[in-house]
Amino acid sequence: MQPATTPLSSYVETWHPEAVTAHDPMDPGPAAAISALLDLPEPAARTGDPLPPLWQWFHFLRWPAQHELGPDGHLRDARFLPPIPDRQRMFAGGRCEITEPLRLGEPAERVSSLGAVTPKHGRSGELLFVTERQEFRQAGQVCMVEEQDIVYRSGRSAGGQHPATIDDRPAPGPEGPWYLGLRPDPTLLFRLSALTANAHRIHYDAPYCHDTEGYPDLVVHGPLLALLMLDVVRRNAPERRVRSLSFRLRRPVFAGEHLLAEGTPSGTGAQLRTATHRDAQHATAEVTFASPELGCCDDH
Repeated sequence: MQPATTPLSSYVETWHPEAVTAHDPMDPGPAAAISALLDLPEPAARTGDPLPPLWQWFHFLRWPAQHELGPDGHLRDARFLPPIPDRQRMFAGGRCEITEPLRLGEPAERVSSLGAVTPKHGRSGELLFVTERQEFRQAGQVCMVEEQDIVYRSGRSAGGQHPATIDDRPAPGPEGPWYLGLRPDPTLLFRLSALTANAHRIHYDAPYCHDTEGYPDLVVHGPLLALLMLDVVRRNAPERRVRSLSFRLRRPVFAGEHLLAEGTPSGTGAQLRTATHRDAQHATAEVTFASPELGCCDDH
């Protein structure tokens, strides 16, 4: 093995994974399941309806064999996992351009490819920023393009950056007109892991969180923070269709903490955030609406 001082860029100089295509029938079951998880009175989308933004995360799932998982529950190897030693990963954020929402009940195709690979130096050492690009197609047309930014490091960062205990005070009061609250518990995190084929132990194994990762409790999925912010938009502006969105996951939230997801609309979109009493910006997002004349459920 190369010494720890080897630059991360040297491990990916010849790393050029090819694009891969996946298919999904876009069954309405996942939309019904995530609607139940969010305590919605009925499914947010049924067969023939447009899928809410980011709910494509509950489709195109891969269930690997058990022996393919590492000690942390993540895959040991996969097409878009960079070949660096003692790899640790963090979902940092992403962007999405939606020309036409995906529709439930209509088979879809996803083409995944590697975007940018950028080494950077942070306060805790060298990092590798990897962007995965995904094109979603239905009826032969590109409906949506998503980019996900994943940050990797080799080895663990120095301890002490996480709080020693959770902050279970009530959520802060909203500053914007759109908001919803949530207190994620272990049951909710377990169900979300199951719905996304996510076996990462930080979301369900409390001793592992404490002893290995140094977290005070189970970690709330970063994607849940993004989903909550987008659901604030869906609940408060159901007639407006999201044309584009971007989000950034900044600091983790832990099970038992009271979350506030809120949004401030403008004429063309909205600014969003998730907060606890511990931090005013665990995640932030921005959405842009499609032109009003397009509506929210236009036919193809």
